Amino acid sequence: MLRRLYDWTLSLAARKAAEWWLAVIAFIESSVFLVPADVLFLPMAIARPERAYRLALIATVASCLGGIAGYFLGYYAYEAFAKPVLELYGKLETFERLRASTSADAILLMLITSGLAHLPPIKVVTILSGAAKIDIWLFIASCVVARGARFYALAWLLRRYGEPIRDFIEKRLGLIAGAAAAVLIAAYFLIKYLM
Repeated sequence: MLRRLYDWTLSLAARKAAEWWLAVIAFIESSVFLVPADVLFLPMAIARPERAYRLALIATVASCLGGIAGYFLGYYAYEAFAKPVLELYGKLETFERLRASTSADAILLMLITSGLAHLPPIKVVTILSGAAKIDIWLFIASCVVARGARFYALAWLLRRYGEPIRDFIEKRLGLIAGAAAAVLIAAYFLIKYLM
């Protein structure tokens, strides 16, 4: 099922309304959808490199708006809506552990790492942020920085290196983003405990 969903999402890149689909996928990915917007963003940016930054803007704005929707799901409708969504994806137990034991600083750090590397999945962190009642403005700023950095970095790489970088990105995106997230986590702990 997941492969069919992935293939369907990828097929949207060839449609006339591809930019609208990118916005829709980026929006729902941040709160309920399994397939990341990158699946649509990458082929669109390779097909039209002159539009890569425009696509990054669309993906960033839609993803942040979707993150805000996820935040409000967690804040206002955790029991009614968010809990069943998390249960559907098998993330409820992990979410409840995080919710019970995580500080606001750690949630914001997770928001940055999930925005950059999907670790943990962005939908879990946006809902967790709302359920934990993280300051909405700090949440939005973190979301804009993390998601914007991800999409604009991809746009820059695709514009600079074109088609040859596509295979590299698709195969190693998680590793690259994970390394960036590890650097951020290390910086967080250095600043928090050594300064």
